Amino acid sequence: MSPSLRRLILLGPQRPNPDVGGVLAEVGGRGPVALVTAGWQEWEEDDGHLRSSLGPETFNLRLYERAERVWRDDPELADGHRELQRRVRRLRHAYNVRLASAMDAWIDLEKMTGDPVVLDAERLDALEAVKALDRHHVRRLGELRRAFYETFDPLHRGAVVREREDIRRTLEPVGSVVVDGGHVPALLNRLRLFGVGDFLQDRVVAACSGGAMAVASRVVLFHDSPPWGPGHAEVGEVGLGLFAGVVALPHGSARLRLDDPGRVSRLARRFAPDTCVILDPGSRVDWDGRWHSHGSRHLTQAGHPSEWEGAA
Repeated sequence: MSPSLRRLILLGPQRPNPDVGGVLAEVGGRGPVALVTAGWQEWEEDDGHLRSSLGPETFNLRLYERAERVWRDDPELADGHRELQRRVRRLRHAYNVRLASAMDAWIDLEKMTGDPVVLDAERLDALEAVKALDRHHVRRLGELRRAFYETFDPLHRGAVVREREDIRRTLEPVGSVVVDGGHVPALLNRLRLFGVGDFLQDRVVAACSGGAMAVASRVVLFHDSPPWGPGHAEVGEVGLGLFAGVVALPHGSARLRLDDPGRVSRLARRFAPDTCVILDPGSRVDWDGRWHSHGSRHLTQAGHPSEWEGAA
């Protein structure tokens, strides 16, 4: 886990009944609490429900507002960032075209009956093809982002430096940082723009719902029953990398067909050895050198959700 945190806590959605305040009080989160709600974009300061849970010393870092100032003050950087996002969207489309074929082949082989001596090896190879495509997509995302940073070096541009220094000073007395969800790519882009991960050392970080996705090693987007028809989970982005070994699935009970053993098993096997953890309202898992689950469930390769005991 990087950077070195005092403690990391993953929580479920905080609307309408936030529990983050009680959790931080339990683990001894000291000092003022900083909020990151940039995933809600123009509505980032609609944070009254979180403030009521966290107490009067809570304040919002307003990363979305800060980014808007940066785009206004540095149009060249803004144009470069828009071009990066255009390329990411184009890459995502290409990945999804390839993913649909790879997933369909794997699913068809899973359903096929016949001699296991022949079919089992084909099924395993089809699964490995999906995993290889996921890894390829992560590499390509990294290449696009490295090219952007080599060209624009945002952490050394004046508009970003000013905001970043103000964030650093503002966080000096802070013992805990709460990262809420919303639109995960928007949240992740603002966290990355200001290098917020560098400021989290020796603090308690509570990442809620989509916030847990943003600070993971990889962001897995999922919905088994979207309005446009059955969907395949996809590796949507590379996260901040505050933790590894867990795939965060906020609203998992609502968005996954947990009564479909085939779908559950495929999702668990596809992202193994990472553990797919359901972050429903009231869910909680902690990292303090090992994972501790507080009644949260995970997806099993046997094809059903089960209470998770945590892991080293």
